[in-house]
Amino acid sequence: MASKVVQFGPLSIPLSQVFMLSKYTYGLVNLKPIRPGHVLVVSRRKVARFNDLTPEEVADLFTNGQRASKAVEKLFNADGLTLCVQDGDAAGQTVKHVHLHVIPRNTGDFANNDDIYSVLEGTGTIPQKTHIDNDQRVARTAKDMTAEAAMLRRQVGGWDDAVGQFM
Repeated sequence: MASKVVQFGPLSIPLSQVFMLSKYTYGLVNLKPIRPGHVLVVSRRKVARFNDLTPEEVADLFTNGQRASKAVEKLFNADGLTLCVQDGDAAGQTVKHVHLHVIPRNTGDFANNDDIYSVLEGTGTIPQKTHIDNDQRVARTAKDMTAEAAMLRRQVGGWDDAVGQFM
């Protein structure tokens, strides 16, 4: 590979934390997950808004969102998933680079299922049973993130070297 990192907005993410790569998107583990297994599927082309994506990029984002969701649901024993794109400041987008959140869910993980959206915006409280307290959402270690990415990579099949060069 030409590059040892991918750019996610202003952040440089080591390839060791990337679990999936396609022509238009990549999947990465989350530094501060709301729930264990919360991952992101990101546009390879750095654009801030969903409507700036081409139709091919949109299709790839959601195709690989489904691919990631199947792996996450299986590996983290989820009862369901929350899939969402926060598009713009008003929607709570904090990294100005289009990405799809894939969040594994279990029955009763939030008293009100929609509370997860205020947590995504940074204004809500994460229930104790999620094991990630909102006030203690500290960054995970690189070692933990690399291990999770490797587990997910095995599940989804990683990537084809033909598309393995990052822009």
